[in-house]
Amino acid sequence: MRKNGYGKIINISSGTALKGSASRIHYVTSKAGILGFTRTLAMELGKDGIRVNCIAPGSTLSEEDPDEKIVEMRTKAAEDRAIQRVQKPEDLVGAIVFFASAESDFITGQTLVVDGGACMH
Repeated sequence: MRKNGYGKIINISSGTALKGSASRIHYVTSKAGILGFTRTLAMELGKDGIRVNCIAPGSTLSEEDPDEKIVEMRTKAAEDRAIQRVQKPEDLVGAIVFFASAESDFITGQTLVVDGGACMH
């Protein structure tokens, strides 16, 4: 990327990094670290033409073969959203394609929350 003077890095964090989650301090802390990592790396690589952004999904039904407990947990999470349905991995595609495209060339160090309106800021 440096050699070409252009590049895109898209990190994946989580909406829980913005609002917290009881009994999940290890997970929330690691995802919050990604937010800081994204901003710092964006500052370091901007001069090289490399953009660094982040997606923060909400609770996503991403398990390949989810059991009933997982489906119930993801369904319950949907109740706290403006768009009250279970989030699927496909819901992240548009945001990722945008950050990977030339349309986002003047955006760096940002986090886009893709969670159906569970965390609005």
